[in-house]
Amino acid sequence: MTSAQDEVVDLCRDLIRIDTSNPGAAERPAAEYVAEKLSDAGLEPTLVESAPGRASVFARVSGADSSRPALLLHGHLDVVPADADEWSVPPFSGEIADGMLWGRGAIDMKDFDAAILALARQFGRAGEKPPRDIVFGFLADEEGGGKFGSHWLAENRRDLFDGVGEAITEGGGVSFDLGNGSRLYPIECAQRGQAWLRLVATGRAGHGSSPNDENAVTDLAESLARIGRHRFPVRLIAPVRALLERAADLLGVPFDPSDVDGSLARMGRVRELVEVILRNSANPTMISGGYQVNVIPGRATAAVDGRFLPGYEQELLDTIDKLLLPSVRREFIHRDIAMESGFDGPLVDAMCAAIAAEDPEGHPAPYCNAGGTDNKALSALGIRGFGFKALRVPPELPYNRLFHGVDERVPLESLRFSVRVLDRLLRTC
Repeated sequence: MTSAQDEVVDLCRDLIRIDTSNPGAAERPAAEYVAEKLSDAGLEPTLVESAPGRASVFARVSGADSSRPALLLHGHLDVVPADADEWSVPPFSGEIADGMLWGRGAIDMKDFDAAILALARQFGRAGEKPPRDIVFGFLADEEGGGKFGSHWLAENRRDLFDGVGEAITEGGGVSFDLGNGSRLYPIECAQRGQAWLRLVATGRAGHGSSPNDENAVTDLAESLARIGRHRFPVRLIAPVRALLERAADLLGVPFDPSDVDGSLARMGRVRELVEVILRNSANPTMISGGYQVNVIPGRATAAVDGRFLPGYEQELLDTIDKLLLPSVRREFIHRDIAMESGFDGPLVDAMCAAIAAEDPEGHPAPYCNAGGTDNKALSALGIRGFGFKALRVPPELPYNRLFHGVDERVPLESLRFSVRVLDRLLRTC
């Protein structure tokens, strides 16, 4: 019988070859592929559309004890667009070279989609029962904020999550080499929140040749410069502190929570892992204003990507308000919660044990996701979410820089490793 390890690479390659760019394409062709593969293995998939072409798929494998809360494993089917001219290979070719599978979605996140699809098929073909019900979900529109995916599903198809108590998706569980033979596996149990802001500057329109001390473009530019150059203070939330303490212990160096920068100087590459989750952030990303070079406009706008740690949203907004000139106001483009969950319980224990079984030099630790995942929408249903892709990657692979980047790729052995770890997890949790 074909195992999940045997087919995970082919499943991932097939999914990469289906262009689900968001925006630009819809998820339905990929959803239909997943549904067909689930049906072929004897499962009964449910395909739902939130809008024409915006499709998600679910399937449930009954467990030995269906009275226990079910576990949801879910990934998103959409990917960000790719400019083929920038890539070494066509981004939707699913090319295999140098022991890696190349293409848009290889790590964000058709790798995990393929792993859980392979495991769902394995359970379906064998007729095996895991300890509890397992729900497999393949969602639309994560890259667009979940309006046609997780948020719509949580609001309109709650039945698909009946009995689900916990969920696993992207955002953590990827090896991080410490340089001394040990590897951290940061398991996400927290996420920064999103405050995507539109800044609107208003002033006095006038001729481009005339002095104007109420220039909307000038005031907006000055406000953006203040925001872009501001460095927020370190806020050491519990998961990040625990991760740093674990890393310091493995490296044999002291960690001083009152001197995080000094501690990081002793910890080498660890700064790469945590720099973005030590503090809030706000980065100007777009600016627009004016319509003629010799006309000073009365209005100019910009966008700022604001992110905040759990418990620090108000600090972010208050800081932005202090940095804005009086002629500039802010409004929300998109706003989503920060989350933090304890790093404890049987599921956490099972994730840690599964990693240890497959990688004896692997050391799980709690982690905060710098961005966000579909678990945020599901938290409204009382579902406790974690990020755990269970990937071991070689230290020379610039994994984090490949997200939304050029030449996205995943090692073939990493896909098989993920399947082995997740298989152990599903049989023990």
